[in-house]
Parts: sequence; C-alpha cells; structure tokens
Amino acid sequence: MSDQEGDWDFYLRILSNSARDSTDPASDPSILQSVKKLHGFCKMEKSDDLVARIYPQFNKVFHRSVASLSQSESGASKGLLLLAILQFFLDFGDMVLHDSDPSLRTFFRSCLSREFSDAAVAEATCEFLVVNQRKLLASFPNLLPQFFPLLLKLIAWNWEKLEKSFLKIFPGLISPGSFLPLFPSIVDLPILVVALEKVERSSGSGSRVGGSIASIQKSAAPEMLLALMDEAYTGSTIGDGGDDSESEDNNTIDVADPLFLELLKDENDGLAERHRASPTLNAALQAAASGPRSERMKQTLKIAPRLLDVYFSVTLRDANDSLICALIPLLMTRNSTMFPDKIFSHEIRRRLLEFVLAAFQRSPNFIALLKKPIIDRLGEAYDDVAKRELALQLCWAIGEYGGGGESHKEAARELFESLELLVYENLSSSRLGLRQESGNGSRRTTQSRLLCFVVTAIAKLATYHRELLPRARVALGKVVKSRISDARVWRRAHDYLGLMNEPGICWSVLGPSRVSEKRFPGTVNWSEGGQKMVAHIPFHILSEQGGPPFHDFAFSDIIPKN
Repeated sequence: MSDQEGDWDFYLRILSNSARDSTDPASDPSILQSVKKLHGFCKMEKSDDLVARIYPQFNKVFHRSVASLSQSESGASKGLLLLAILQFFLDFGDMVLHDSDPSLRTFFRSCLSREFSDAAVAEATCEFLVVNQRKLLASFPNLLPQFFPLLLKLIAWNWEKLEKSFLKIFPGLISPGSFLPLFPSIVDLPILVVALEKVERSSGSGSRVGGSIASIQKSAAPEMLLALMDEAYTGSTIGDGGDDSESEDNNTIDVADPLFLELLKDENDGLAERHRASPTLNAALQAAASGPRSERMKQTLKIAPRLLDVYFSVTLRDANDSLICALIPLLMTRNSTMFPDKIFSHEIRRRLLEFVLAAFQRSPNFIALLKKPIIDRLGEAYDDVAKRELALQLCWAIGEYGGGGESHKEAARELFESLELLVYENLSSSRLGLRQESGNGSRRTTQSRLLCFVVTAIAKLATYHRELLPRARVALGKVVKSRISDARVWRRAHDYLGLMNEPGICWSVLGPSRVSEKRFPGTVNWSEGGQKMVAHIPFHILSEQGGPPFHDFAFSDIIPKN
C-alpha cells in the first residue's frame, strides 16, 4: 500500500510542479502520463480521499490547457490530455460535486472545433463517446444533439478509420431539438466535404483545417451578422450577391460567403433549412461533381445513405407523430435538391420515398394533414424525373390510404380534385401535343405511367369515400372514351369502371386492407384466402379469363403470385 501511495504521490507532484510553470501542460508528455496513472489509481483504490486530493490538480490542468488553446499549436496532445481529464470528471465527478457539462461543452467548442481533422484526436473522441454513451445520454441528453454539425465534420474528414465507432454513437445525435436540422445536414454531407476541402487548399494543411475554420468564422462574424440582418429586414436571400459574389475562379467558394460559414458551423442552431441560393456554391458543386473525386468525397458519397438508414430507422422507432409529420414536407423539398451525383442522388431519393411511404402506412392521417404540400408536389409531376417519381408515390399513397381515412372527407375531396385535374390536363395535352410528337416515345411512356397511377388513386379514393363515386365515373369514363389514351391506361380505367358496379367486390379489391374497416355485403376477407375456396367471384376481376365458371377457384387464382 505504501508503494502505491508513493507512486500516486510522485505523479501528483508532477502535476503540482507543472502548475508553477507557465508553459502549455499539453507540451509536456509526462502530464498526460500522470493523468492516466492517477486515474487508474483512483479506479483501483476506490478511495474518496484520493479522488478529493487529485481533483483540484486535474481541474487546474484542464483550465490551463483550455486557456492556451488559442496561444499555441499543441496538435493532438492537447486534445488527448483534455479527453483523459474529462474521463476522470465523468467517472468521479459525483464524489467531488463536479458538473461535467460545462467541461464537456468547453472541450467541443474550444478544442474539438480546432482539432477534429487530427486523426488521433478524432479517434480518441469517438472512443470516448462510445465508452461513455449511456452516461452522456442519461446525464447530458442535449450535448451530442447540440454539437452534431461538429461531429459530422469530424466523421466526414475521418470516416475510413472511424466508421464502426461513429455508427454506434450516431443515434445519440438524434433528439427533438436536432431531429429536423440533422436531416438536411446528412443529405448535404458531400457539400460539407467540398467546403472542408476548400479550406484545406486555402490553409495548405489538412491537420489545420479546424484552426483555419475558426479564423474564418472569427474574421467573418461582422459580415455574417450584417447578412443575417439584411435577410431579416429586406427579405433578400443570404449568399445571393448577384454577379459581384462570384469569384474569378468558379470552382471555389468565397470563404466570406455566409452560406459557406453556415456549412462549417459547429453547433445546432435549430434551423431545419436555409435558403441555398449561392452562385459560387452552385458552381463549386458542379465542378466537384464533374471533376475528379478525392478519396474523401468518394467515401462521403457512401456514408450519407448509410447514416440516412440509421436516421430513418431511429425515427420510425422513437419519433412522435408531430416530428414525423413536420419532417415529411422537408423530405419532399429536398427530394430534388442534393449533391449532383447520379448514384448518390438515386440512393438518397430511394430512401426518402421508402420512408415517406412507411410514415403514411404508420399514420395514414398524415396524408390529410399534409394535403397542401402533397397537392403542390402533384402539380410538379412533369418538372423533372425526381419530382415525377415523388408524385407517383404520393398518388399511390393517396389511393392506398383513402386520402387519410374515412374521417377526413374534406381533405379527400381536395386530393381527389387534384387527381382529377391531372387526368384532364394529361388528356388535354395529349390531344394538343402528342399527335405532333408521335415519335416521342419517352414522353408518351411517362404520361401513361403517371395516368395509370392517377386513375388507380381516383378509383381507390372513390371506393373509400362513396360520395366521390359519380365524379370518379365521369373522370374514368373520359379516359375510356379518349382515343389517344395508352392501351394500358384505357384498360385500367375500363376495369375500374366495371368494378364500381359491384360494390362488395370493388371494396375487396380497391378498398382498405385493414380488417377493422367497414365492409359491404359480398366483401372478400383476403386474410382468409389461404383457407377458403370461392366460386362466386365475378370473372371480370380474373386476369385474362372470361365465361362462366366450370369449377371452384381458389384465392390463388385471383391474387397474383409474387
């Protein structure tokens, strides 16, 4: 026992002597070694007296290190020293009544913001967060969500070595306060890399990216404040400086651009989305997309979809309906606005659409609550491929979930009118334009695919809400009578009109799949399809079959096999 007491007393004297020295504690390797040794003694001895004797020295070293951050370049050693002391604070803070929250925030703001590009600091930080994840989420639940922009910079710069550890801590970044702002930050991760690499080229060293960002933010703070005031009082968009805002080199970003500073921020400001109308940024993105890719950019294009998978998984599991309902319009907006890489855009959009449909399946009433943004997206169906695909999926959801359900008749009527308008606009444009563009097969295919989705949504919506049946018959009848309609569209509209003459069968085929919903006489319970045989199903719903039945048919004859 006396030998151990002599050992920890020796290391304690090293810390005590360093307090008399005016140099940076991180510049002396023996300080970090002493901190680790004394921490180990405290864990082994479990002595309140020992912790009480060590704590004042650790606290002094911590504050001296923080104070010297802006005065010296200690590299990784300063970050590693602060992390070692923070671990002691978390393990024994209760014994000495130390609140670790200010210390943790000081580390993120003063140290990690400058040293996130250092591989050793980044790795040690991720390891620290993984080890203490439960304690941090329980005692300081707002810490990681507040600093998620800084942690995204860290992982965008160091993904290759930290992939597994960051995926473990990433769910901790999601909270009610960071939920909405985090989504666009994930989608814009490649844009963040463009900005970071610009800073790297300006500073000439990847290890000093954080320090360069801090200098840029400090020098540009007055300009940023003026730009924010201008946006607030005049309505002008931040970063929209016209021709004067463009640099001579279109492949660069002006480091004084407020949008540039917005990308490089360290803390969550609570804003879900800002205007991104920056000519210099758009030019830089196009150059980054068309030019050679750095290894960091290649990695980032793979990172974002994986992080989005985790984000959506946590959302469906933990988020409440109000947050999800607020997220969906943001997803619709960002569906056509992202880094211009074909594979990346495809992977992100596929996940966005899958999540939107999963959210509608979980809470069909979202369709009624979000009728305005949904109607707006239906009106953009022909703007570009991304918006058209979103409109197709929204059409499917409107029909599948009856415009929000039986209790949302007013919303269903407004959605129905939007679908009606799409039908009539398509038929009108076909009469006017397709005869002159008979060779344009791509346009005809696009129009036919959209019409198939729309007529199906109209038929299903009218099945849910019987008061819409007369209008549905008129709309589908116009499609059937139109000679220039695609055969697939014509046949689908014709079949739906036939189904509407058989209310029970129409409800079985086009109505809700949930057993709890109301049913008409003759309605088929599809959940019992594997146990019963039927002979009374009208043949107009049997594909490619006609005439009277000559034997009983199983449900497998009606339901197409996957």
